[in-house]
Amino acid sequence: MKSEGNFSLKAALASARERLVILLKDDNLNTLHGRKKIGHILAYYKFPLFILCIFLYFIGYNIYGRLTHKDVVLYTALVNVVAGEDLTWQLREGFMAYTGTDMSKNELKLYTDLYLTDDELNAYHEYTYASRMKILASIEGKQMDIVLMNREAFDAFSQNGYLHDLDSFLLERDSDLYQALKPALVNNVVILEDNADDMALDDSLSYSAVTEEHAFGLNLSGTAYVGQAGFGNTVYLGIVANTPREDMVVAYLRYLAGTGDKSAAQDSVALQTLAARPHRAYSQMPQ
Repeated sequence: MKSEGNFSLKAALASARERLVILLKDDNLNTLHGRKKIGHILAYYKFPLFILCIFLYFIGYNIYGRLTHKDVVLYTALVNVVAGEDLTWQLREGFMAYTGTDMSKNELKLYTDLYLTDDELNAYHEYTYASRMKILASIEGKQMDIVLMNREAFDAFSQNGYLHDLDSFLLERDSDLYQALKPALVNNVVILEDNADDMALDDSLSYSAVTEEHAFGLNLSGTAYVGQAGFGNTVYLGIVANTPREDMVVAYLRYLAGTGDKSAAQDSVALQTLAARPHRAYSQMPQ
């Protein structure tokens, strides 16, 4: 089937090329003017011109993609958290400036408008299914590294086993950072096994599960950016268990916690970029 498709495409391109050659050599065009010439071209050469337009479109699209492409250094998601423009800048461009990353060639991908709730009266409940699908696809594709979330989302991520145990993760990679963040680490449970499927078949069964408890979250209330953003509820940070960008994740934690070392040049870049921005309202979280 694939070879037949390639043959058809090659045949179409060859036919279009032949017709374009004929068009260039068509003596009738020299005797026609205005609308008659346009009508003659459309009547006899519509297909090759159509193929040519498609060909030029794909060439232009490919060139544009290459010129505007940026490498993603980190994927961060806001789940059940709505950030204002100040906090959005701090979570994205602020971190890039902090690390001295070239923003013309790199970017931090920030997922927004993700909501997980079982409360049918919650205004965001209608977005839960689509959000869940996007989250699962992002995790499966290793395109989600950091999650900032409220308690309900934190419970969901933790119970489903999506998060790193921060005790072991930080202790192995940066013991000083671990000691600095240890008071803010928050325990939660991961469900290793349960009888949810059996309950769906037998209403008489009571729910039971085998769980483990670990430090899957970091309370960001005491941090400079999130802590001062005016949230009414606690915002938790979790690290997705299959992240391949561990070094950038650790750097992001240092940045949010205010424990990282920066050069004077990086400080200057961050301050100049921040000073050039207009002040925006504080962030808000959906209730």
